Amino acid sequence: MPAQKNKSSEWLESWDPNAEGKWESKIAWRTLWVTTYALTLGFMSWFLVSALAPKLNNLGFDLTKKELYWLAAMPGLAGGGLRLIWMFLPPILGTRKLVTYSTSLLLLPLIGWSFAVRSPSTPYFALLILAFFSGIGGGVFSGFMPSTSYFFPKSKQGLALGIQAGVGNFGVSIIQFFTPIIVGSAMFGATLSAPQHFVDKVKGIDQSVWYQNAGLIWVPFVVISVLLSWTLLKSVPVTSRGVKDQLDIFNNKHTWLMTLLYFMTFGTFSGFSAQFGLLIKNLFGEFANAPDPVKYAFFGPLVGSAARVISGPIADRLGGGILTFFSGIGIAISALFTSTQLTPASSNDFMKFFWGMMAIFFFAGVGNASTFKQMPMIFATRQAGSVIGWTGAIAAFGPFIFGVLLSMVLPQAFFQGVALFAIVGACIAWWFYTRKDAEARS
Repeated sequence: MPAQKNKSSEWLESWDPNAEGKWESKIAWRTLWVTTYALTLGFMSWFLVSALAPKLNNLGFDLTKKELYWLAAMPGLAGGGLRLIWMFLPPILGTRKLVTYSTSLLLLPLIGWSFAVRSPSTPYFALLILAFFSGIGGGVFSGFMPSTSYFFPKSKQGLALGIQAGVGNFGVSIIQFFTPIIVGSAMFGATLSAPQHFVDKVKGIDQSVWYQNAGLIWVPFVVISVLLSWTLLKSVPVTSRGVKDQLDIFNNKHTWLMTLLYFMTFGTFSGFSAQFGLLIKNLFGEFANAPDPVKYAFFGPLVGSAARVISGPIADRLGGGILTFFSGIGIAISALFTSTQLTPASSNDFMKFFWGMMAIFFFAGVGNASTFKQMPMIFATRQAGSVIGWTGAIAAFGPFIFGVLLSMVLPQAFFQGVALFAIVGACIAWWFYTRKDAEARS
């Protein structure tokens, strides 16, 4: 696999994680932790909008439910589109430059949103542009994950990629959990801007808040990540003639099958992570004692991320295919149950809906880990990196697709559609990757 690229200290001139004497675990694990830190910040930036959107009207904005769904969906559109670019970058830029440059771009949405939320007169199109910039944090995934896979032997890739993606996914929970705490604090407020006026007539709330801090608070962490990436990371030379050389993955039918399976898992995780808060508000917001979306929305990504981390080593042990099969079955059953909880009579019905969503997030997290175990086993090393990038790109459209569909169809029909899609995915996982005579048991 390795080939000398140049003689600079950045590039590891002889590196083959599957060959004895050509792999150093210290370098590999250091790469994993530095890039995982950067990926976590990326996910935080990507889902910043999902933490802000449910409360924008309380700050004086006048956005319809449809406009809010689209606003929360826009980072998904950007993240998916940008992943189609980032998937080609690991062999071209190398890990060091890729992670450093990509992480620095996260400053655009983090700083941009701090200005946008200060005034309800901010045009809707400006909010959409900033939501698109937030998608940069989703786009980097398809560069970081394939790049990290170059550093580990196949026997450890399920664990390594499970840790990276799982911990990175925690960025969704972090941004959704801490945003309500951060915006309630005057930190930075005295020097950077005056507070906003938050009004909730249903709950009788009228108070000062500092929503500009939701993005600004993470800027120093991004700067630290940029410095760590530039000083600690190395790059693995991978034989590639550029973009054209990586397109051969599309001649392999397993690329398309794994794309469907990863959308079933990560598309579901990311789609519901982006829309969970708005679903809570739109389904239960008119009731007395309505649940606060920002106090519950982070639980879904938290459960899914934890399931991904835990399932990585299990997939290494049992195989990814069988876990992907059970993931599809679990998503289908959970989605069907939740579809019966979408016409509540009061806020007392919330917990049934909540636990149904938690089950969806859990099984999606399991599948997120198992599919990433499968891909390095099914494809050659160079192709595996490109396939991971491609499948990640398509699945990143989850927030966009989920947001658009929820703005167009009844929630019951949408959840039933999710269940049907998961059943199809489970059948594919069983036939091609799980049963005794499967074509590519993995």
